[in-house]
Amino acid sequence: MAVKVYKPTTPGRRKASVQDFSDITKQKPEKSLTKRLNNHSGRNNTGKITVRHRGGGVKRLYRVVDFKRQKFDVQAEVIAVEYDPNRGPRIALIQYEDGEKAYILGYAGVQVGDKVMSSQQKIEPTPGSRMPLNEIPLGLFVYNVELQPGNGGQMVRGAGAGAQLMVIEGKFAQLKLPSGEVRLVSKDCLATVGKVGNADFALVRLGKAGRRRKLGWRPTVRGKVMNPVDHPHGGGEGASTIGLKGGPKTPWGKKALGVKTRKKGKASDKFIVQRRKKKRK
Repeated sequence: MAVKVYKPTTPGRRKASVQDFSDITKQKPEKSLTKRLNNHSGRNNTGKITVRHRGGGVKRLYRVVDFKRQKFDVQAEVIAVEYDPNRGPRIALIQYEDGEKAYILGYAGVQVGDKVMSSQQKIEPTPGSRMPLNEIPLGLFVYNVELQPGNGGQMVRGAGAGAQLMVIEGKFAQLKLPSGEVRLVSKDCLATVGKVGNADFALVRLGKAGRRRKLGWRPTVRGKVMNPVDHPHGGGEGASTIGLKGGPKTPWGKKALGVKTRKKGKASDKFIVQRRKKKRK
């Protein structure tokens, strides 16, 4: 995928860029693999807003992507590459030899006619092939990685992402994640060879508030332009900084901006070999 830039005919167009959809081969989704996607506007099951600034947006169907791929040792063919409005990467429509169809995450370089397979044994490590980490050659990049065997892929699913298989010791494999973190994962967990496609997705600039609204994001108001009763940063005569005692705060008075929020003693701490790289000041 490439990023297209238009002539700056309006202020919104001047900074905006869009995806190039030349890699899409099928416009409408497979009806049997879609379901309704309800809009909860950031609210949980009790009706409380847990994610702020959500709501509205364009209606869209959810494409049921197969993150598990547990139809083992049956070859499938990529019959279409489709756009998915619910995620960054493309999705590939595959058809197994018995006629069953499924959606999978599109890997880098996916094309119609490619053959893919999922197996619990060692198979040829071509892009799109899925097998246990123990059967994948060291040094290769993988994506859609399981955290627990049989649970389906939960890590490395974003556009352009790929984790490098470093070494296998005992019951675990060491993966270098896109963030730079090195993590232990059970060697029996399934992973797909290759990198997630549509790497240029991160380069797209919306350019104007209207495109942001269509994605379901509502306006975000800065705390410093509020009144003191509404936000810890509020008040002051004219434009003021947020140099409060104890640093910047959230709307509820807790520390924000650069404060670590990870709880100590998490169960997954023992699986982290090396933390993600620290950002330069």
